[in-house]
Amino acid sequence: MIDPKALASRFPGDFLFGVATASFQIEGASKADGRKPSIWDAFSNMPGRVFGRHNGDMACDHYNRWESDLDLIKDMGVTGYRFSIAWPRIIPDGAGPINEKGLDFYDRLIDGLKARGIKAYATLYHWDLPLALMGEGGWTARSTAQAFQRYTKVVMERLGDRLDAVATFNEPWCSVWLSHLYGVHAPGERSMDAALHALHYTNLAHGLSVQAIREIAPNVPVGLVLNAHETLPGSDSAADKAAAERAHQFHNGVFFDPVFKGEYPAEFLAALGHRMPKIEEGDLAIISQKLDWWGLNYYTPMRVADDPTPGAEFPATVGAPPVSKVKTDIGWEVYAPALKSLVERLYARYDLPVCYITENGACYNMEVEGGEVEDQLRLDYYAEHLDKVADLIAEGYPMQGYFAWSLMDNFEWAEGYKMRFGLVHVDYDTQVRTLKKSGKWYRDLALEFPKGNFKAD
Repeated sequence: MIDPKALASRFPGDFLFGVATASFQIEGASKADGRKPSIWDAFSNMPGRVFGRHNGDMACDHYNRWESDLDLIKDMGVTGYRFSIAWPRIIPDGAGPINEKGLDFYDRLIDGLKARGIKAYATLYHWDLPLALMGEGGWTARSTAQAFQRYTKVVMERLGDRLDAVATFNEPWCSVWLSHLYGVHAPGERSMDAALHALHYTNLAHGLSVQAIREIAPNVPVGLVLNAHETLPGSDSAADKAAAERAHQFHNGVFFDPVFKGEYPAEFLAALGHRMPKIEEGDLAIISQKLDWWGLNYYTPMRVADDPTPGAEFPATVGAPPVSKVKTDIGWEVYAPALKSLVERLYARYDLPVCYITENGACYNMEVEGGEVEDQLRLDYYAEHLDKVADLIAEGYPMQGYFAWSLMDNFEWAEGYKMRFGLVHVDYDTQVRTLKKSGKWYRDLALEFPKGNFKAD
């Protein structure tokens, strides 16, 4: 086991250790205090969409237990909490009347963080689109980007004075491709045309949101959280290397290039540009406004090979076998070196600002036995990946912080409650929280830091 004190000594004194959650995954109270349904409320209640037809009605009951949950975060010794704000609580219909009780909840939450000396890192969109907006086309409609800008203004006017940083979107790859092309997430579309519309209007919404944040709360650092994929070729063949480049453009470049270069990737546009919605004059300038930071969510590499099928649709790739034999309980390959090589590759390719690892963690489904959760495999995962983050810092990369995913077991989207990522075990029948072995290790790391740190002065 990597000693937490030795690991802590490898991080600079201004580095932030935190934990992360998301609104729909933990809050519950799906019909309380004026909240209306999101697309995930509808999706969860459709047969065959979510494991066991699990839903977010109760989740971790964080809406009612937020004070004790914040005490738990404080006791873990971390200095940052990354959470998301639920659009359906703030503007329940997506457009129209503002729900003051929804804003009141986040007022209390942020004030509670400040009272405990914990920095507040808010995400404006973590996939819970107000259901009413689906009547206008959801993310396939330009009007949703404009509604998101208004929602941003409402949130920042009320909460921006106490936020330490804000992200516009979490993992747009999921809310674009996974939700509109692969049909795995809400709203469950399986249409390239729908996905391409959602892609551009999500990117536009990001840019419009940045405009609103700069206008309302110019001192709040603004960023974007991307689950960039380390697209590794399955072999050294020219065909597989070309496939890895196409995979990069499709899975990463369609977000990174517009935001950080003001353009869409060339091969992607050549293949699919004619099926995208009209890119209005000024759209790319809005999307590519300079950011203060960016967040990387990393769990597992993406290994690809060329798809030789005649006429295969871009990116024309198939999966390649994993290199590591170690897998998590959700089936994802554990391969920490890809975290480091991904950061190196992205900084070589783009002019990026400072970086936070905004999510990193592992799914292992150990239960409580004798009052303890023995999840050494999760502990090992954290230690291996944090070791790579320390290596990046030693090589001069501007890594600013690390948020473990997740604070606690929660609703894992299409997997329902059967998959557990938490540092804290949640008994969903009793809502009892139990700090796992990995959580104790992460607590020791956070509490050790920055004592004895080589840059603590």
